[in-house]
Amino acid sequence: MSKRPAAAKRRSTRPVTKIPSKSLTRSKGRARRPVNGPKVARTVAALRAALAPYRAAGQSIALVPTMGALHRGHIALVAEAKRQSKRVVVSIFVNPTQFAPTEDFGSYPRQFAADLKALTDAGVDAVWAPTAPVMYPDGFATRVAPEGAALAGLEDRFRPHFFGGVATVVTKLFTQVRPDVALFGQKDYQQLRVVTQMTKDLDLGVKVIGLATVREKDGLALSSRNAYLSSADRAAAPTLHRVLKASAARIKQGEPIAMVMEEGAAEIGRAGFAVDYLEARHAITLAPVESRGDGPIRLLVAAKIGKTRLIDNLGV
Repeated sequence: MSKRPAAAKRRSTRPVTKIPSKSLTRSKGRARRPVNGPKVARTVAALRAALAPYRAAGQSIALVPTMGALHRGHIALVAEAKRQSKRVVVSIFVNPTQFAPTEDFGSYPRQFAADLKALTDAGVDAVWAPTAPVMYPDGFATRVAPEGAALAGLEDRFRPHFFGGVATVVTKLFTQVRPDVALFGQKDYQQLRVVTQMTKDLDLGVKVIGLATVREKDGLALSSRNAYLSSADRAAAPTLHRVLKASAARIKQGEPIAMVMEEGAAEIGRAGFAVDYLEARHAITLAPVESRGDGPIRLLVAAKIGKTRLIDNLGV
């Protein structure tokens, strides 16, 4: 009998360990795709690589920008994005530049695993989830400073840092993803007006679509910050929408806007809120209005109950 070759004698008898399929998708500069889920990109290079096949095929791309902690309102945006475009990208990035030092950046809800599952169920094609150092690397020195609706004296009066942070990050998201369409909820109405005007002014080539606010059965606008509400505060929270509806009806009937706003703010205060503003504004420019003849009207409110600040709005 012939002897076994020397190489065969040295062959290991240990079992071969198979590399899990998930780990095979992790590589530098390449998006990772969870099993049966969207591609997940965490660097600009990985994002561009993930979207390149869609562009090569001439497929349209919609972007839904979010800060995560997704709810039915976000999923409604995704559903509309799928109707608008062949491919859908959702960004998840809690943007530090739109939070003041005293605000809730550190405690803002973060639930990436749950968000990814929801987006997988919704049929999203890609998730853009950069870290702050990726979005704002060392030496980052450029800011977008919007005017117009960003200086309307609503959110900007109480959060003067906010729209500069929003405008800068949205501009970056648009140049990173290069979508054909971007979808935003109307709950953040002043933000929607700022982003719409900025996109037009800077010729960013993105169609901005605002989708109607999704609400709970009792009228409360869906928000990731609703998770902060105590049971007592949650019971009082629908007051905002109820007052908006009643105020809009009174204005349609011809009652003086100033009186309606004053009485509405008082009702919100009696429900336990500290009111920042309840105002009637031009629906496009957000300039103050005194009568129905001043143009299409939007009612906007911001108020704090307990530790939670809520915003809402409604057209007249």
